[in-house]
Amino acid sequence: MQIRYVTLLAVIAGLANVAAAQAQSVETGPVAAPTLADWFDQAKVTGTVRSFYFDRMYGAPGVSNQSAYSLAGILNVQSAPFLDGFEVGTSFFTAQSLSANNTEGAPGYPHLDATLMGPRNSITSLGQAFIQYRNKLVLVRLGDQLLNTPWMSPSDSRVLPATYQAGFAQLDPLPGLSLYGLRELRWKSRTSDNYYQDNLYYPSTFDGDSAYGGAAALGANASKTQGTLAFGGAYAAHGIKADAWYYDFYDFAAMAYTDASYTFKTGTGIDPFIAGQYLRETGRNSVLNGNRGGTAIDGYKGNGVDATAFGFQTGITYAIDRGIFGDGSIALSYNNLPGHPGSVGDGAIVSPFTVGYATDPLYTTATLRGLVELGPGDAAKLAVTQYMLDKQIIAVIGITKFNTKLEGSNNEVDLDLTYAPGGRFKGLSIRDRLEVSNASYIYNNGATGNRGHSFVYNRVMLQYNF
Repeated sequence: MQIRYVTLLAVIAGLANVAAAQAQSVETGPVAAPTLADWFDQAKVTGTVRSFYFDRMYGAPGVSNQSAYSLAGILNVQSAPFLDGFEVGTSFFTAQSLSANNTEGAPGYPHLDATLMGPRNSITSLGQAFIQYRNKLVLVRLGDQLLNTPWMSPSDSRVLPATYQAGFAQLDPLPGLSLYGLRELRWKSRTSDNYYQDNLYYPSTFDGDSAYGGAAALGANASKTQGTLAFGGAYAAHGIKADAWYYDFYDFAAMAYTDASYTFKTGTGIDPFIAGQYLRETGRNSVLNGNRGGTAIDGYKGNGVDATAFGFQTGITYAIDRGIFGDGSIALSYNNLPGHPGSVGDGAIVSPFTVGYATDPLYTTATLRGLVELGPGDAAKLAVTQYMLDKQIIAVIGITKFNTKLEGSNNEVDLDLTYAPGGRFKGLSIRDRLEVSNASYIYNNGATGNRGHSFVYNRVMLQYNF
């Protein structure tokens, strides 16, 4: 990490000197060039401080409850533009347990919610370090960075987000239309302190990593991943939003995904909407194949990735009372993932950067799990979002019903309440997320023996953005 940091500073200084040397006036000759100090003074500095406490409570007798605490900070520094559009940026990540967590019983850690920051007492890393060029039509970014695409995203529901070592390009040729391309080489999970050639199907400690919360379907001797190539496009205008993506998760699977929605603008304050999504994924010689040493995915071994999923959503957004109750939305969603017997996971979706995180874009994915985690079957979800007191309070309730080959019929209820006072306390928020469900057969953070019993997950999250 120190080598990357020093190298980045050298690049910044060199580019600043070039920019200064070129600061000349055609009419009057050389003018006073901005100094390096001036250049840094114009940089944009933002950040986040987080204090999170997570508590997992299992209903089965003899199963240990799990908890974790973390105090974390993210400091983002982005330079002022130079050389007609270039910028550099860095993000420093740190997370500290303050020795508050019970890390006994390694490697299983039966008393620890390792998904928050893993079993370490401290994580310190250079989360982002990139150079980018931007104008009205093009954005090109190289280096360690956040990505915001449907199946490769920050998955930012813990103290630190996931970041990617990648090249990313965006072209905006027409109003409302954007085209994307990216090539990812390594990533840093939410609980890692560096970048690795792995993903959430690898063991948590693969190659020295500390990536907790995934599927861990491969062995310790698995080959390192060669990364991901992806292309996509998005369009938004006149109530229409649509996007389409192609991902080649090298050695794992190739995925095509599309999503579209339309909102009927009625002028009454109540606007109905409809949406649909479709996914197709294949991979004949995936490293997850049983004949290549892969373990069961979503409870089933198989050979060849063969997944098809579709979904529908309908509902309303409303803005009737701007006083106490304000805006809100009601959405009813459905997803179906048909089985393909004999294939990996009997037709499971292979999602290297969301599996176990439950951060994929399927409409019915709940806080704890979705069809990516549970495998073939279907799911229905009712979600109600209510903004109150000029959006100082946000209340969300979600009720999801799953019916899958692995789990049978089970459900999850999610309650999410956020208070952001604003005013003198702008940037401050406190949030409580409560999930109640039937415990799953898998993705129980190492806890065993709780299938069919109740499971309660409470997350208290204090955050300040500056």
